[in-house]
Amino acid sequence: MTRKVAEQTCVTDGRPVRRWRQDVVELAALLRTWWTSRHGHAPPDGTDTGTGPDTGTGMAAGASVLWRMRTTVKDQPGSLAALCIALAERRIDILSLQTHPLARGTVDEFLLRAPADLTATEISGAVTRAGGAGTWIERADAHDLVDAPTRVLGLATRTALDAAELPLALRQLLGRCTIRSLPGGDSAAREGVPVEGALEETDTVMRLRAPEGGVITVERPYLPFTPTEFARARALVELDARLGPRVPNGQDVLTLPRGNAITVRRADAGDLEAAKAMHERCSPRTLSLRYHGPMGDADRYLNHLLSPRYGRTLAVQTASGRVVGLGHLLWDGDETEIALIVEDEWQRHGIGGELLRRLVSMAREANCEHVYAVTQSSNTGMVAAMRGLGLPLDYQIEEGTLVITARLDAAPVVSPLPYDHSSRD
Repeated sequence: MTRKVAEQTCVTDGRPVRRWRQDVVELAALLRTWWTSRHGHAPPDGTDTGTGPDTGTGMAAGASVLWRMRTTVKDQPGSLAALCIALAERRIDILSLQTHPLARGTVDEFLLRAPADLTATEISGAVTRAGGAGTWIERADAHDLVDAPTRVLGLATRTALDAAELPLALRQLLGRCTIRSLPGGDSAAREGVPVEGALEETDTVMRLRAPEGGVITVERPYLPFTPTEFARARALVELDARLGPRVPNGQDVLTLPRGNAITVRRADAGDLEAAKAMHERCSPRTLSLRYHGPMGDADRYLNHLLSPRYGRTLAVQTASGRVVGLGHLLWDGDETEIALIVEDEWQRHGIGGELLRRLVSMAREANCEHVYAVTQSSNTGMVAAMRGLGLPLDYQIEEGTLVITARLDAAPVVSPLPYDHSSRD
């Protein structure tokens, strides 16, 4: 989460931010601009052939790395200046800075460019000696260069277009975290789990009131949440609640190898009755391979599976409008599950593989690193479909249950548009 210096405001959560902090940062920026113009971009003299070493930063191209860092400092004059000086002494450039005021002190969040030979321990040690406390640091990449308003507006746009984007938007807003949705009837909700209470400075669990009346919990053990992050997360949830249920209308009409025409589209709770009708046409074996339990319980999963709150669903329907297959991409905390069911009459037509490729494409678009499928070791069709992705797979078998995990950072898997923002006939 990167923030530009110029984006600091004079009031945060009703409490004025001390003007000296902004003045110090602006002064540092001016000094950096002066130093660059003085040493890095000065016109060459008559003897300069253009082959000498780089005098702008003292580092060869590619000899620097990006870091994201947070540290807590006392809210008093000179604290931020001491940090800036400590970083400058080690040739570390501050690309952006954001402040999170707390009841005691202030959390400063930096995006840094540092010489490649500096380690995270050396950087955090320098910050600690300069007065920082509770310092956290990790490697960053080019995506962190996006400024805060652009990032938040992009997440809000994705949430507005698709209700299933809310958990992903929260995860991208807050970094590595585990997000779970508890229904309104869940025991945790009934027992009075605090929702939207004031965050303490050490809180690593955030609870938000879900639009449908349940509770959304966000956990990030490695880094406490700040009131500013809580306010941003709550704003995204409120946007989702105001817009109500919504699923993109995009769809693809495909011709299967045997010549049958099918339509693949996004599905939601409006497809509940059609999905139940498909269950009635499926054999006990097909239902058992999909749901791993008593056949009478299959229908009770559908409300959860078809809810955009828990993931995305693709439906396959025939030219007559009958739903003959469902594919689910489910947000399971900080992991992502993939699941399929195809009506018996339509199996071995290539529908399962088509659904799987499209679901994996959607998972990649959501920046998921892995997807996993839970099935039975006797389900040769699912195993073959997973192998057909051309991705590295990991297999775990326990008492006849097979869990196949696919790593998504490899190249194969080709799929058309994932139906998020466009429609094709």
